[in-house]
Amino acid sequence: MIAYLQGKLAHKDRTHVIIDVNGVGYEVKISLQTYDNLANGNESIKLFTHLQIKEDSHTLVGFHSMDEKFLFLDLISVSGIGLSTALVMLSSFSSGEIRAAIMNENIGLIQSIKGIGSKTAQRVILELKDKCKKDALFVEAGLASHDHTYGVKQEALAALVTLGIARGVAEKSLDSLLKSNPDASIEQLIKLALR
Repeated sequence: MIAYLQGKLAHKDRTHVIIDVNGVGYEVKISLQTYDNLANGNESIKLFTHLQIKEDSHTLVGFHSMDEKFLFLDLISVSGIGLSTALVMLSSFSSGEIRAAIMNENIGLIQSIKGIGSKTAQRVILELKDKCKKDALFVEAGLASHDHTYGVKQEALAALVTLGIARGVAEKSLDSLLKSNPDASIEQLIKLALR
C-alpha cells in the first residue's frame, strides 16, 4: 500500500524513525541495518516500506534497500516469524549473512538469534533455502533486469497472497508469467495470475 516514504528525518532511534513528509510525521520501525545506513541530522531520506495491518494496529516498517525489504518479506512468510522477530534477525546479521546461513543450512547461526529456536531455524532453512539459491543465481549471472524483475515479482506476490492465493501457487504462476513477459508491470502480472 505504501511503497516508500521520502522526507526529512525528524527523529532517529535504534528501533524506529519519524519521517516528516510534508508536515505529517510517520513513525517507522527499522532494523539496525537500516539505522546504520542513516546519517544523523535533519537530512532528506527515503525508506522502502511495508505496511502490516492487524486488527489492533497498523505498523510501518522501513528499509534502506529493497534487498533488505525482500528478505524481510521472505522471513515473515515463514510460520512462527512475525514482524518483531524478522526485525531482530535483520538487526543481528546483514542480509547477506542471513541468506548465506540459509543456503548453507547453518542452523547454528540462525538459532543464535534471540527468539529463534531450533524448530524455527529449521523451518526458515526448509522454506527459504531454494528461494535464496535462486536469487543468488540471478545475482551471479549478472542479469541487468534482475532488480526490476525481482522487485515486480515480490510486489505482485505480496498482493496475490493478500488476495488469498496460496504463496506457493502464486510464486509458480508468477515465475512462469515472468519467463514469457519479463517486462510486465505489477498490475499486469496480478491480472494474469488471477485468470
